[in-house]
Amino acid sequence: MHPMGQEEFIMAKFAIWVMLESKAGKEREVEQFLKSAQPLAEKEQGTLTWYAVKIAPTKFAIFDTFAAESGREAHLTGDIAKGLVSRAKELFAKDPEIHKLEVLAVKAHLADSKQKSAKG
Repeated sequence: MHPMGQEEFIMAKFAIWVMLESKAGKEREVEQFLKSAQPLAEKEQGTLTWYAVKIAPTKFAIFDTFAAESGREAHLTGDIAKGLVSRAKELFAKDPEIHKLEVLAVKAHLADSKQKSAKG
């Protein structure tokens, strides 16, 4: 918490976008795999945000943000990445497409304690 009663915002400067295409009949397993990775992402100190999304019936993606390159590199060598590699041939029609991105601008919503108490 910020001393003025507001949450501190950490600017994301780096990101990863991973495109995934499931094999036919493996869509539900890919969804479950991605959902099961969320607790692992929670444990990564350098990962600011982590999203797993479904784009189409067989197309999925992961989007992560980081304040520092060291956080991004730690994520790329962490448990989620290891899980992707170990199950890639079983779950995916082709190798995951990993794109390293530079974040240019961010809009984030953070509710301060006054807003929270006024609504509650």
